[in-house]
Amino acid sequence: MSIISTEQLGHSFNDKWLFKNLHFALQKGDRVALVGINGTGKSTLLKLMAELFPPQEGKIVKEKGLRIGYLSQEPDFSGLTTINDFIYSSDNEQQQLIKEYELLVEQADVDQKKLAQVTDKLTALNAWEYEHSIKTILNRLQISDFEQDINSLSGGQKKRLSLAKLLIDEPDVYILDEPTNHLDIETIEWLEKLLTTGHKTVLVVSHDRYFLDNVCTHIKELDKGNFYSYAGNYAYFLEKKAEREYNDVLSAEKARNLLRKELDWMRRQPQARGTKSKARIEAFYDLEEKSKGPKSQDKVQLSVKVARQGSKILELEHVSKSFDSKTIIDDFSYTFKKGDRIGLSGKNGSGKSTFLNLITQEIFPDKGEVNVGETTKYGYYKQGGLSFSDDNRVIDVVKSVADYIQMANGDTITASQLLTLFLFPPEKQHGLVSKLSGGEKKRLQLMRVLMSNPNFLILDEPSNDLDIDTLNVLEDFLLSYSGILILVSHDRYLIDKLTDQLFIFDGSGTVTIYNGNYADFKFEQEQKIKEEKQAEKKNKEQEKIIAETAKRKLSYKEQKEYEQLEEEIEKLEIIIQERTEELNKTTDHLQLSELASHIEKLQIDLDSKSERWLELAEYV
Repeated sequence: MSIISTEQLGHSFNDKWLFKNLHFALQKGDRVALVGINGTGKSTLLKLMAELFPPQEGKIVKEKGLRIGYLSQEPDFSGLTTINDFIYSSDNEQQQLIKEYELLVEQADVDQKKLAQVTDKLTALNAWEYEHSIKTILNRLQISDFEQDINSLSGGQKKRLSLAKLLIDEPDVYILDEPTNHLDIETIEWLEKLLTTGHKTVLVVSHDRYFLDNVCTHIKELDKGNFYSYAGNYAYFLEKKAEREYNDVLSAEKARNLLRKELDWMRRQPQARGTKSKARIEAFYDLEEKSKGPKSQDKVQLSVKVARQGSKILELEHVSKSFDSKTIIDDFSYTFKKGDRIGLSGKNGSGKSTFLNLITQEIFPDKGEVNVGETTKYGYYKQGGLSFSDDNRVIDVVKSVADYIQMANGDTITASQLLTLFLFPPEKQHGLVSKLSGGEKKRLQLMRVLMSNPNFLILDEPSNDLDIDTLNVLEDFLLSYSGILILVSHDRYLIDKLTDQLFIFDGSGTVTIYNGNYADFKFEQEQKIKEEKQAEKKNKEQEKIIAETAKRKLSYKEQKEYEQLEEEIEKLEIIIQERTEELNKTTDHLQLSELASHIEKLQIDLDSKSERWLELAEYV
């Protein structure tokens, strides 16, 4: 049974219908990915499902009391000042108690009475596990300064903060718009495990194909206002989508062939007489509509000409860089070679962006040298993006760089043809930049970088906000790209496909060079951990065997001592009992003193022998 669904849903944007009569439902435990190219209405549909605004047609139906958690690409923190204000909801008793507890324990002079009261309340509400869960989430998402002003946070920090709040609130339905943006790979893998634990209901838009494969069990494709459903993960979806598109092409070709015959029939019939079959005429118009389907066409290979590259490309000699006494890069050397395809790996803040700024000489090292070859021509795609004037047309943005672009094979294509290759149809090309989605603007920015014919290409998180179809075009281009490639991406699929070497940043200044892609590195790390665990288990087993062996092997002398001690202890216990009885019967003060002293000495001797007997008994 559905817990949330749409009925005849329709919505338009900039006078264009994104979808109409859309039917969609989520059942408890469904984990659904929504895919489609930028501009098809994916984010709009998520917002409608989260009831951020009403649809222009149809309605959203949900279970009474259903709690929806929505993660936006651009979170809104209006009316809030600090991280604390946002994390702990005022109407959630457990969260408010946890907030009070955290504030108390951070004080230099803790009010023990108040702390005890809060502790008792947390225990009564069974909130300690929840408190641990909150801490785990905040630590994983690198949130530690709860008094920090929200307005001082970067875009990435705001996205992680919004994600943390959603995970802490544990809603009935998780609606996530690009949740992996601004997360490092380790955190993405942690998020995958969290979302697939405990029968959660998830609706997600993401370009991260590994994430979709690992999390989702159903795929919904939004294409030209229509929904296509696939029961399976992303790999299954790709297979079935290819089959559907192939069948659509065959059906359209068949319809076009039949249409030619029917068109001839329509033209031959007398116009003045009403003798034509009405049913056949109606069938003709249906056929005409079907014939407008997709056509079979060869896949275009985008391969922009690369500027000539000399023998000296880029040399880093003992480079070091620190900020505020924290070492980011320490004594790193590397000489770039033709054909290098390098991925940068490491947690957020570990030094990847600093490294890129050093090699492009936007900043300079504290020690060492960065020597750039005379023919090296950078193409640098940054996370921040390029600024476009909203009143510019898309085609003008491209023509401001060049009217014609030379391809690797010597052919020349127009700016319009290049836009088409990057999935901007003619109607989009002559539209305003202001009408593009966030992902489409990023795609335009990427085009601007590639058009300059760089021979040293740097892509810093190119997959953020790009749809998967655009990423496929980018991948095809980069696979045939003959220049140097440096790629920073949390998209494991992209790193695996496009790089064969990693620079791994550990955050303390050390940069490790690894020959292989991320999948190779991850496999080796897992094998290493597995081997360490096996070695630890083997050591424990050996220690246990040694201990057990030691128990079984009591020396002849110790065995004799053990047996003798048993006899001596028994005799001492009898003597002590006899002396104690004598002590109880006598009234002579002198004799009482002597007996008491004797008993004390006997007891000391008994304790000593008993202790030694216990030691030997462990090895019997």
